[in-house]
Amino acid sequence: MGSKNKLKRFKENETFSNVVQPTREEVVEGEFPYKGNWRKDFFKNDKPLVLELGCGKGEYSVGLAKAYPEKNFLGIDIKGARFWRGAKTALEEGLDNVGFLRSQIELIDLLFAENEVDEIWITFPDPQIKYKRTKHRMTNSEFLQKYKKVLKPEGVVNLKTDSEFMHGYTLGLLHGEGHEILQANHDVYKNEYSPKEVVGIQTFYEKQYLERGKPITYIQFRIK
Repeated sequence: MGSKNKLKRFKENETFSNVVQPTREEVVEGEFPYKGNWRKDFFKNDKPLVLELGCGKGEYSVGLAKAYPEKNFLGIDIKGARFWRGAKTALEEGLDNVGFLRSQIELIDLLFAENEVDEIWITFPDPQIKYKRTKHRMTNSEFLQKYKKVLKPEGVVNLKTDSEFMHGYTLGLLHGEGHEILQANHDVYKNEYSPKEVVGIQTFYEKQYLERGKPITYIQFRIK
């Protein structure tokens, strides 16, 4: 994507009613007004709040919002030019139960209040295979503790990935730390029990992985 195109998208994002773009300072200094108030002030309803972390183009958030009108969905990514597509689609289709937040995932416990979130989706994250990249792996211990803080006690995390490494790493960590694994599946399209929200929504990249014959894995878990 050319820098001209990126700038155009950034400018357009600023006009979208379903996009929130706080400064890092605002979040870190505790001045972010939506923290603890997402349902009331942003979605203006009392539906359950579901996050998609690292939402990319926002396809999954939009897909989930269409499938589950009784829930609120919020896609989070630091790359606003990417989720511009999802935000625009949501506005064009009149979906009022999905929004987008431009921020870093590691600030999650500063963006949401304790027990404010009902569910988290992590779809096709960068597996960060190199050892020194472990701290950026979105299912590492540190991230899990941040998720636990913002999730309701019964809240769940869903991980959908094409990376066998990420699937194996996460399963090992969950077992090792004694978290509750609700579902684990190493090929969702070959399993008749796969939930419809796992097989019924496909991102652009997921379609490419499937064409190359890559299995798509899924884990659903509760952080203890």
